Amino acid sequence: MDVMSLADRVWPVLRLAMGAHVRIYRVSNGLIGHRFPGAPPMLLLDHVGAKTGTKRTTPLVYVEDDRDVVIVASKGGHPRNPAWYHNLRANPDTTVQIGADRRAVHARVATREERERLWPKAVATYAGYRGYQQRTDRTIPLVILEPRRSPASP
Repeated sequence: MDVMSLADRVWPVLRLAMGAHVRIYRVSNGLIGHRFPGAPPMLLLDHVGAKTGTKRTTPLVYVEDDRDVVIVASKGGHPRNPAWYHNLRANPDTTVQIGADRRAVHARVATREERERLWPKAVATYAGYRGYQQRTDRTIPLVILEPRRSPASP
């Protein structure tokens, strides 16, 4: 059995685990779920379904880059990008929770030059990304979450 068919088979269990992670993270105000010993830091990404309009929240590993936050659309090396990636492309203004901090952000895909600079930081944060990239023919996109600017005051 190949890794991708196994991943597709366990996805329902992973979805339940991610839902529990989100609930615990929110209820504890990020005290539980943001950091686990020996694991990279996790944020909660809010996103709206591109087709359905359904509000969703996904826990993801993140990398800090100055004032920006970077997330990796790896989907474990799956041939297709994750749903949250497509949702952010359709609805880029969203929010994230990092620990107790909630931030309004604007999502955009990293340029080729930005990806070249940020990919080593992502792999340093979570080494598994290297294997995910080797597993797929697609170039795994990096999504930059920039602080959303508030409208100018009159």
